[in-house]
Amino acid sequence: MARRNVGSTVTIWLNEAKIREMEKAQIRALEQTAEALHKEVQQAEIMPRDGGALQNEKTFVDTSYSKAGKVSIVTEGPYARRLYFHPEYHFQTYENAFAAGKWYQPWIDGISKDFAQRAFTINMRREMRKL
Repeated sequence: MARRNVGSTVTIWLNEAKIREMEKAQIRALEQTAEALHKEVQQAEIMPRDGGALQNEKTFVDTSYSKAGKVSIVTEGPYARRLYFHPEYHFQTYENAFAAGKWYQPWIDGISKDFAQRAFTINMRREMRKL
């Protein structure tokens, strides 16, 4: 523990090991939140789907920058960008009933816009209980 003098009358002891554990818990909660959003989008049946490659194999959570507080859900493939930014396309709906372009929009500013915040809160509480 580190001792910090604040002013002339107050001494604060910081448990730096516990603070590092809490920082690691934040990173784990962030990664879990991204995974939960990825799963939520898959279950919403909103991504265009023919054989399932775009939704399943070509979409993944990138946690390489999670220590900096950034995670990404990446959809790779030459056609992913074209499908996402052209909601005017007529997507077949037999695989995914609600297939459409801009499939993340409900979680950005639509009906589920608070999903990530709620999921992070739940994940963070779970991680803090482990400490």
